[in-house]
Amino acid sequence: MERSTPEKVPNVERPTKAVVNLRAISQNIAKIRKRIGPERNLMAVVKADGYGHGSVEVSRAALESGADCLGVALPEEGAILREAGIDVPILVLGTIQPDEAYKTADSQLEQTVCSMEPVEALDQQARQAGTRINVHIKVDTGMGRIGVKPEDVSAFVRRILKFENLNVKGIFSHFPSADEADKTFSKRQIEIFDQVVRELALSGITIPQKHMANSAAVLDLPQSYYDLARPGIMIYGLYPSDQVSRSIELEPAMTLKTRISFLKTVPPGTPISYGRTFVTQRETSVATLPIGYGDGYSRLLSGRGEALVNGHRVPLIGRVCMDMCMIDVSQAGNVKPGDEVILFGEELSVDEIAAKVGTINYEIVCAVGKRVPRVYVG
Repeated sequence: MERSTPEKVPNVERPTKAVVNLRAISQNIAKIRKRIGPERNLMAVVKADGYGHGSVEVSRAALESGADCLGVALPEEGAILREAGIDVPILVLGTIQPDEAYKTADSQLEQTVCSMEPVEALDQQARQAGTRINVHIKVDTGMGRIGVKPEDVSAFVRRILKFENLNVKGIFSHFPSADEADKTFSKRQIEIFDQVVRELALSGITIPQKHMANSAAVLDLPQSYYDLARPGIMIYGLYPSDQVSRSIELEPAMTLKTRISFLKTVPPGTPISYGRTFVTQRETSVATLPIGYGDGYSRLLSGRGEALVNGHRVPLIGRVCMDMCMIDVSQAGNVKPGDEVILFGEELSVDEIAAKVGTINYEIVCAVGKRVPRVYVG
């Protein structure tokens, strides 16, 4: 039985759709929970609309299957979850500008902080609302993106502790290369983070939640589990790279599919699509698909993509258009308009698609556009 969320589906009858298997997400979460153990919290990272899978449905499946809390990148993403009735702790993993502090307060979110201006604004918003806001200190142990320098953490935390309307709930860092085979740099980051925590403890400061483990670290760096693990890409059944272990068997959750909208047979010498970059060399059965780069199906797949039709791999021919693309179905058996076509999923993995365009699996699933209905099964 298929289910869809109306707020994310412009037309649930559209033949092009992203089918999301919630059972796969639930099983992935359960396996992660078993790996990290019951004594730690599990944060399901559902930023970027659940990596393109739909944050509300993914969050519900994750929470039902063993997750304790959620991670988002922006306060607006947290607000969407609150509006859907999700009331567990939600951490905004990115920083905010001071004039955005009301968003965190209004949606009762937890906020990452690493500079004083947002801290002061959050305290003011909490005071006005008559509440307290939980904050997590981000420490830059080597990512080089956001975060307090390790040598400045103790002083920074002591300053925050003076604000009556804020509660320092967590301290964390992030790995830039835990998905690489060589873990030397990641292990050094753990050492730096441990030293920061020790220095705080010597100052009499204990912070309840310490966390570092992303998906790659969940798989390969158990010493980074601390009090909470925050997997992202592996929730959706994808590995962060081909260099991490497959120590947890994951099931991909998304299948991108469509149906043949038009079918024709053309003679040799027929150009296909913009720029006439592809010209048939023989009589060819050409199927047009109602999906293109406007749906997030990358134009970089032009001349190199593949699809599955009747269980056969067939080549994408010509340039991907904004709303359509073409495939050669000459070798796919008895094909007719309306037949289902798989763009990725099943026997054609997201990782293969990513490799063809020179990117990572994260980008492929996140890129699937809003006008593609998400249909939920499982």
